[in-house]
Amino acid sequence: MPAEFLAIHPTTPQPQRISKVVEVLKNGGIIIYPTDTVYGIGCDIHNTRAVERLCKIQHLDPRKLNLSFLCFDLSHIAFYTKNLPTETFKLMKKALPGPYTFILNANNNVPKLLHTKKNTIGIRVPDNMIARLLVKELNNPILNASIKDENEVVAYTTDPEEIFKRYKNLVDIIIDAGCGGNTPSTVIDCTNGAPELIREGLGSTLTLL
Repeated sequence: MPAEFLAIHPTTPQPQRISKVVEVLKNGGIIIYPTDTVYGIGCDIHNTRAVERLCKIQHLDPRKLNLSFLCFDLSHIAFYTKNLPTETFKLMKKALPGPYTFILNANNNVPKLLHTKKNTIGIRVPDNMIARLLVKELNNPILNASIKDENEVVAYTTDPEEIFKRYKNLVDIIIDAGCGGNTPSTVIDCTNGAPELIREGLGSTLTLL
């Protein structure tokens, strides 16, 4: 059965439609949704079968790649991380919500399937109402991966209709919130004290670091 192509308003998301998507997540579904950068594909981080299915769809090994957790705000961070310096928390508070991914040291509350050899996780709090409301209603983070384009020149697919054509038989719901961006988040590693820029993306580091 093909995925549902569900239109949700980007700035005033319809509550009933948000609830519909969250119900799919709670039942182990895979969704594609907008963020403040590129469209993402995700599932409930605590549903092992959903995580395995997502990684299979995206040809990912969760133990080798730094997948990110999509959070509603900073309140989730302490539950999944350890040894978080006050300065790092202040930096994240300054940057988030926004187009940044912060790499942090993971603790034992991170599902075993998602533990990497480095024992780290990426944390995202996107400046996007749809993504944040999904996480808020689900009441725990969403595992997030970016929707990359098959074209060698174009890095990310921005058109939801094109995403639907490609993923309609692989996922359960694809949210249409208009065209997405084509620049990923800025990645900052905070696992070794001083923050280190790993990838320059949409988020500016001029005033942040």
